[in-house]
Formats: sequence, structure tokens, C-alpha cells
Amino acid sequence: MRGKEVVLEKVSAKFGDFTAVYPTDLVVNAGEFFSILGPSGCGKTTMLRMISGFLSPAGGSIRIGEDLMAGVRANQRPTALIFQNLALFPYMSVWENIAFGLEARGVSKVERRKRAQELIDLVALSGEEMKKPDELSGGQRQRVAVARALAVEPAVLLLDEPLSALDLKLRQHMRAELRHIQRMTGVTFIYITHDQGEALTMSDRVAVMNRGLIEQVDTSDRIYDRPSTPFVASFVGENNILRGRITAVEDGVATLESELGALRGRAVAGLAVGVDAMLFVRPEALRIGDESQSDNRVAVKPVRRDMEGAYVNWVLSAGEQSIVAHMSKAADAGIDHDRSMHVGFAADDAIVMAAGELADTGRQLADTGRQDDEAAV
Repeated sequence: MRGKEVVLEKVSAKFGDFTAVYPTDLVVNAGEFFSILGPSGCGKTTMLRMISGFLSPAGGSIRIGEDLMAGVRANQRPTALIFQNLALFPYMSVWENIAFGLEARGVSKVERRKRAQELIDLVALSGEEMKKPDELSGGQRQRVAVARALAVEPAVLLLDEPLSALDLKLRQHMRAELRHIQRMTGVTFIYITHDQGEALTMSDRVAVMNRGLIEQVDTSDRIYDRPSTPFVASFVGENNILRGRITAVEDGVATLESELGALRGRAVAGLAVGVDAMLFVRPEALRIGDESQSDNRVAVKPVRRDMEGAYVNWVLSAGEQSIVAHMSKAADAGIDHDRSMHVGFAADDAIVMAAGELADTGRQLADTGRQDDEAAV
């Protein structure tokens, strides 16, 4: 099996007067594990269905490899789709489920069985060939669905939130399984999820989507460390958000005058003096009582200390502002829990950008309540 490049040019989708996906350009490299991450209703599943051929774009073009997909039916595209509910046939055995697509293509039973066994070995289900789906664990059923999709040798495998029904430990295990299978086969994976942990853990690159628009495409590290919009910064991971107005921008560092005083952080491109802005700093970047930290220093009062195994989460107040700091238990050991304190952080650990829309899943769902595009087709 070998993956193919997927190219979208000005692709859009509409349901009546509602625009689910605005004109979008996107390139997924051949053999890449690519995730589209975003809240429910943002348009990510609509994108997947346009690529698979189950939904026709309102505009633009889709190319897979060298071939334009205009007019090409779903069953004629070099793609396979794994649905959230897996859709396994309950009365077929594991090998029969895996071989079903080959039977539909007229492959002989001997060859079907041989190919199914190869895939059973690939997804570590040897010995389970004759079991029915209801005799398998959730993770095993997931692997059957992947093997069935791979049986028809797609160039592109499309996965629509396939792990959402599994418990946390099994989801974590299956992340590693899927990544391993993708590397073994070289097939291009396009993975849809609202779970940032899944996207950041498995993906070569991630597209973060909001209200029908892709806000950023980058590696997992850069999505987390260098978000390009307030939405991405607030949707991916946790961030403390401090508001103010830009008073200076120099050598890539912006100074923001806030209710807590002057704060400094890395400036995104295009920031100008006088604009309303937001400073984002991760809880793990804060240091409590760090006298050596001179870039930014804020007086705070302790509100709550939550111990989570090897880590401690502090909830602090600075006037009307709530601030969260994460640290190891070792770093927490010397802190006086009953007095006022300071938090400090380096300018390089903070990002300053013009004020804009923040992630709010509740609002996203309310705004798309007219018709959730991911349930519309």
C-alpha cells in the first residue's frame, strides 16, 4: 500500500443558506498522518465527507494523487472511511468482516482469506479470526474496522472520530496502535477529532478548524507552542489569558499594559501599538515565588491547591483575574500555602496577539444549532 497526496483548492460546503465550510485550500502530503481538530459543528466531518465523495462540494476542487475527484463516486475513489460507530457486520466473523470489501470486488475466496489473514496479523488479531464482533473487546473491534478498510488497499484512509466510544486507557492504547499501523502501511491517514490529545499525539501535522475555517496548519509542537490565533491558543491545551493594550513592539517582543501592570511576550506578526491584545501563557510556564524571574512578575493570592498525583495545580487570584499554575510536587514543596505570593514567567514563554475570538464549545454548538453540519448528511 502507498499513500497519495490530497489537495483541496477553494473547497466549500453549504446546507441551504448555512455555510459549513468556507473556501479552503489544504494540502495533505502522501503518507502523512494528518488530523483535522476542532469543536463539534466546525465543519471537520463535512471536509472528510467531501474528500470521501459522500458529499459534493459547493465549490472548488479535490485532487487525490494526480486525479481530480469531480464526478468520481465514493466507491470509485482510492479512499476508505472508518465511521465513528465502526459499522461491523454482527453475523460475520472477524475474517469475513475484513474480507467483505474484497468479495464485493469479485476477489476469490482463497485470495480473500489470504489477504484477510495478512491484515489480521498486521493488526495483532491472530487467533481471533472466527469470532463475531460482539465477542471482541472495543479495541479489537476497532482494529477489525481498520483492517477491513485497509483490505481494499486505499491510498487514503479517512477516520471520523473512531476512538470516541472507547474508555480513556483504551483510547490511549489505540492511538499508538493506529500510528504504528499508519507507519507500517504508508497509507495517508486523515483523522477527524475534537480531542486535542489524539491529534497532538498521533499526527505529523494538525489543522485546527473553527466555524468552517482552518485557522492554523502545523506540527503538533508548533500548534501547542506557537498558536497563531486566539482561538487556537485557547482551544489547544490550557492557557492563562491576560488582556490589555499594546504599548510597545520591539525585536519581536510586545509590551502589554494590563490591570496587572506591564507584561511582555513574543509578538505575533502584525501587532501594532495601541491595539487591544491578549497575552497567553501556559500554566506550566508559571513559576511561583521565583525571585530570579524578571521578565514578568505578578502578585497573587492562593485560592486553591489541587494535588493530581505527581503534579500540583494552583488556582490563584490577581485582583479580578484568575490564574492557574501547574508544577511538580517537588517544585511545590517549598511554597507557603497560606500567604500572598508572586508568579513569574519569561517573555519567551508567552505569546501576545490582537484580541480575537476564543474557543467556547458551548457557543460553537449554540451558533450551529440551526443544523449541526456534522449530522446534516
